[in-house]
Amino acid sequence: MISPNEEAVSAPLDPALIRKYAVPGPRYTSYPPATQFQTEREAWGLDEALAADQAGGGPLSLYFHLPFCETRCWFCGCNTVITRRREAAAEYLDDLAEEIRLMAARLDPARPVAQLHLGGGTPTFLPPEQLRRLGALVRQHFHFTPDAEISVEVDPRRLTHDHVVALRELGANRASLGVQDTDPRVQLAIHRLQPHMLNYQAVGWLRAEGFHSINVDLIYGLPLQTASSFGRTLDDVLTLEPDRLSVFSYAHIPWLKPAQLIFEKREELPPPEAKLEMFLEAHARLTGAGYVDIGLDHFARPDDELAAALRAGTLHRNFQGYSTRSGASLYGFGMSAISQTADTYRQNFKSLPEYRAALMDKRLPIERGLRLTAEDRRRRTIIMRIMCARRLDYAALSGELGVEFLQAYARELESLRDLEGDGLIERTSAGLTVTPLGAPLLRVIAMRFDAYLAPPGTRRHAQTV
Repeated sequence: MISPNEEAVSAPLDPALIRKYAVPGPRYTSYPPATQFQTEREAWGLDEALAADQAGGGPLSLYFHLPFCETRCWFCGCNTVITRRREAAAEYLDDLAEEIRLMAARLDPARPVAQLHLGGGTPTFLPPEQLRRLGALVRQHFHFTPDAEISVEVDPRRLTHDHVVALRELGANRASLGVQDTDPRVQLAIHRLQPHMLNYQAVGWLRAEGFHSINVDLIYGLPLQTASSFGRTLDDVLTLEPDRLSVFSYAHIPWLKPAQLIFEKREELPPPEAKLEMFLEAHARLTGAGYVDIGLDHFARPDDELAAALRAGTLHRNFQGYSTRSGASLYGFGMSAISQTADTYRQNFKSLPEYRAALMDKRLPIERGLRLTAEDRRRRTIIMRIMCARRLDYAALSGELGVEFLQAYARELESLRDLEGDGLIERTSAGLTVTPLGAPLLRVIAMRFDAYLAPPGTRRHAQTV
């Protein structure tokens, strides 16, 4: 366990303020949000976007969506394929090989990869020999910087020591463990039985094989959870001594994920007040244990790269959450994967048959996307500055955005009066700063600059807390 220090200890949270501002809102892994993506090719201009990105150069960040899971976790909001058929992994790698070939032919081979992330689904559904094959495919077409961050999402229930060895051979140096909750009653209610001994085993293997950073994913607001039971989960997880934790608020979106309807039928979801208590419990225990509140749902040791980036004002945010690698163009591979260049987003087909059909036709499997306007880019800069740096410098933004900031965004700045009055932000003539009270509500502050935000009562988003 790390010792608390001045950097790691946050100000006490105000439950009344969090309750007041806990409204539906985007997570701002992108701006505009993915709900604005369009299916018309003219909306994202693939050829022009790729040409512009090559001209801009710079490093690459690669994401591979490996969608397979053996069983369905009923809370899950990811794009998954449920199967026990192991042959599916080899068939999917055939698809990825074709997509890599099609995209690599459009990329400058001199551009190095600074970041690679394997997500899903369950990447460790792939047998070790298929993980080795994936590593060979990637390195056949791309070269990596010496300090490249290579991370993988791990399901301790589906992990063997040979998986860990294969991942290290691929170059992986960071791992994120899906734990969610250690209470057997909660695990049964969400259809994910996972004895805590499996988490210990996974961490032991990963540390022994040289993974230098381990993250643990938890979710609060799940069926049968209470503040007390979630506190015991936090105690269990802290014994693993993770470098980072992601403590997500359960996103109840049955209109997108029908499996979640089972929770409504059983009436097992905790009420909003109980969910707030869990959030407060998590924040108090983790900051009390010395972890730094990075923002939203991320916590990290004070000596972790995320904490250092937060202090330096260089934190970055993309579709994988908070990151330390800014300035890289994101290229996603696999069904539902999202790519991001300077002024475009693109998303692959979300269904495996559609994704596979495009590749059989020798086409990049892109279903929808968006080309940002100049105003979109300006607002993205503002929103990401709030989400990552927790402050706005008006003069610096005026120079960076090419507009007189105070004049161009007078209406949005005027709308912040209630947030200022409640102590979520502090303002001067030179800029604004998010206070410790406002840190849990970054999304609420950013929403004031969102030109696409739907009116209250019509927003199809999960709660901000």
